[in-house]
Amino acid sequence: MNAPTHHAQRTAHLATAGTGRMPRAVHAVLADCTARDDRLGPRALQQHLDTLPGPTVHQRLGRLLGVPARDTTLTTGAADAFEAFLSRLTPGPGEHIWTTPHEDVAHLSALTALRDRTRCTLDVVPLRPDGDLDLDWMRTRIGPHVALVSVTHVSSACGTVNPVEEIGRILAPHRARYALDASHSAGLLPLDAARIGCHLLAADGWRFLRGPHDTGFAYTAPTAPTAPTAPTAPTAPAAPTAGGAPTAPAPAPAAAAALNAALAHHSAAPAHPAEDLLPRLRATLLGISGIELLPAGREQAPILAFRHREIPAARLRRALARRDVILCKTVAAQNPLHPAGQGGATAVRASLHPGNTVHDIDRLGQALREVLREERHTAAPAAPRLAAAAAGHGLDHPTPRPAHPVRRGHLTLHRTP
Repeated sequence: MNAPTHHAQRTAHLATAGTGRMPRAVHAVLADCTARDDRLGPRALQQHLDTLPGPTVHQRLGRLLGVPARDTTLTTGAADAFEAFLSRLTPGPGEHIWTTPHEDVAHLSALTALRDRTRCTLDVVPLRPDGDLDLDWMRTRIGPHVALVSVTHVSSACGTVNPVEEIGRILAPHRARYALDASHSAGLLPLDAARIGCHLLAADGWRFLRGPHDTGFAYTAPTAPTAPTAPTAPTAPAAPTAGGAPTAPAPAPAAAAALNAALAHHSAAPAHPAEDLLPRLRATLLGISGIELLPAGREQAPILAFRHREIPAARLRRALARRDVILCKTVAAQNPLHPAGQGGATAVRASLHPGNTVHDIDRLGQALREVLREERHTAAPAAPRLAAAAAGHGLDHPTPRPAHPVRRGHLTLHRTP
């Protein structure tokens, strides 16, 4: 592999929550496997991978999650694993499944499909005024009528870390299945599926673990191949597979080998918690006029979303990218139930990984100030033109776009008071 260019070395990549940059070792494995597949074919590639020394990808996943390797599965992403898990569940009328405002649209779509297939009720666990999930709401309403609880470990909308172990303790005495989306915590925060007490833990491999796209994994507890079901009216069966139940699609062998390399790189990386840089990132953003942080809960991962009072998020992100500071733009449709998405406004999201440095954050602060100065300079000449237009000097009056209500469609959920 070619050595990184100077451009790549000086880029401040603060978008790992969207897509992590693959380490050089992962690039090398992916390139080698692709070349072998192209030259010798997939069978020869698989035989080559089977003879490689060192831990398998499942062994590394077991260590990452604190579970037996045999209980882990490779998938093309967390959403696919989640959908396959839901296809095994058959709650019926009178039963409830719970989700949270942090759920992303892919998981919400799968949950609403389960609701429509089984005619159960889908409830949203409310947030407290401080932004945390209302665990008292859960404690007072949990019972045999709850068949599934779906929770996101770290919110992609604002970085809130949900108390997943405490939720597991609340659910443990009850029949409800517990599904956890760890897409934005795997590789960033410690994970112990046994302590959490979940029946499913699914995550993407291309975010903080910095593997290739279309890779992911799942842990399924041995007690959770199917959910216990109360007697209900018959429901339409899910599409059968060779094993008798739907399964999530698996990644290509080359991608799986590259994910294994990413897991090896993650386990060998020096301990440098990204959370240590979070206070500096927050202070940098709050020290810039016009920047507003999206509110989060009391515990926050090193993921911050923010807006500027005047500059649209897309323009801000593009202007930063021109200065080699890479962030993500988020839209309300990605987390349609979260307060951050109310009104359809977009935001810019900065996320840290253990390879980031103080220099990256300082680069962000410097670039933001440059962008704001540039915006003020280019906006100033517009004032005479707007005044001329108002005086009828041949310029069209700006016509505001009609405000369209947010359409939820099949994502309309039931909120229990």
